[in-house]
Amino acid sequence: MNTILTSVLFLVALLAALAGFNFMLRRSLRAPRVAETSSLAQHGLTGREVRLPTQRGRHLFGWLLSGNTAAPAPAVVVLHGWGANAEMMLPLARPLQTAGITVLLIDARNHGSSESDTFSSMPRFAEDLDAAIDWLKTQSEALPGQIAVIGHSVGAAAALLAASRRHDLAGVISLAAFAHPAGMMRRWLAAKHIPYFPLGWYVLHYVQHVIGHRFDAIAPLNMLRRITCPVMLLHGADDSTVPIADAHALYAGRGNAQVQLRVFPGEHDSTDDLERHCDELVAFLHGVFLTERRSPT
Repeated sequence: MNTILTSVLFLVALLAALAGFNFMLRRSLRAPRVAETSSLAQHGLTGREVRLPTQRGRHLFGWLLSGNTAAPAPAVVVLHGWGANAEMMLPLARPLQTAGITVLLIDARNHGSSESDTFSSMPRFAEDLDAAIDWLKTQSEALPGQIAVIGHSVGAAAALLAASRRHDLAGVISLAAFAHPAGMMRRWLAAKHIPYFPLGWYVLHYVQHVIGHRFDAIAPLNMLRRITCPVMLLHGADDSTVPIADAHALYAGRGNAQVQLRVFPGEHDSTDDLERHCDELVAFLHGVFLTERRSPT
């Protein structure tokens, strides 16, 4: 009897410890929320604040900047990375708007000024991007057949995932995307000094259970070759968050996809370095929009 009681108490203690570990893990993986602190006008930009629906009855905050013309224009949806917001992506907005492109910048759920949800993940970033694309198609500022996407970091991985499932995008610009979520998670584990066996192995499997997707099924490395529109991969040579090796792995695994790789000096979140290459982004977008206009309907 004592042996049975001891076993039951041990099992209860083990389950309680596991539940506590899972709770702390989810807390540590929660994206920090940084709300916008300035308006478009304070950044010297013209546009309007928008709210648009996404999955699970939530709504996203965004800014819509028309392409300097009264007529509908080619458009791009811009999605930030983990713990960032739309305001942090504004350095891209001015050159794009000046080039006559309509720009929609959004906050993913649990980020910036968007509504909260139970958790954030790369697939949920992709859901929010899908919602933004579908919403943008209904707006008078955008040409429905000429919409592209730009994503940074997790937002870039989400852009590649969304594009692999759609056939209505003119192009994708990926800024510092990781090649595989498992690699990103293992770097996070190493930074936290968590050994892979047994804790790290459990963390990877638990995260896949929570988000409802196997890492292999959503990895940019596996999705890129399925994308039918042109893709530009941009990556900072000095990126210590997502190493440049990930960009080279993505490019090497592109298959028959139309992919170009551009490496520029800079770190993971270096918008100053990126701004100096906005002319390449604009040229790529003008190229894909022109190709889209010439394509038979």
